[in-house]
Amino acid sequence: MPVRRRSRSEAGQTTLLIVGFAVVLMMLVAVVVDASAAYLHRQGLANLADGAALAGADGGATGSDVYTQGVPDDRLRQQAGAARAAVETYLRATGARQDFPGLSFEVAVDGDRISVRVAAPVDLPLRIPGSPDRPVVAAEAAAVITPG
Repeated sequence: MPVRRRSRSEAGQTTLLIVGFAVVLMMLVAVVVDASAAYLHRQGLANLADGAALAGADGGATGSDVYTQGVPDDRLRQQAGAARAAVETYLRATGARQDFPGLSFEVAVDGDRISVRVAAPVDLPLRIPGSPDRPVVAAEAAAVITPG
């Protein structure tokens, strides 16, 4: 008696392949959308950090040492307290906390150079499994004041 072979049906294999491809495509779209949102958020923070560093350098160069030591040839020394206060005033005046909820900042003064680091959580439009709930994006800027 001849042996009959059963033919295997491949019905459903194409559907599984299409569904798998659609899932991968949706994940790729989510990554691109979230990366774009994070990039735009960082660009806004970079602009804010630039302005804050310039305001801090301007406010921190009080020139109090000019009265005792004369005008320096290269750069004015920064007063840490005045620089930090100028950065806080700048952030308040620009409405940075309303634009970037959860904003935090750090001001570092090293002689004649002021560095400002701002950070804020970003709400990503799409949720990717395994990604953080509220990732934090940061930007840094530095400035110095030179006598004109």
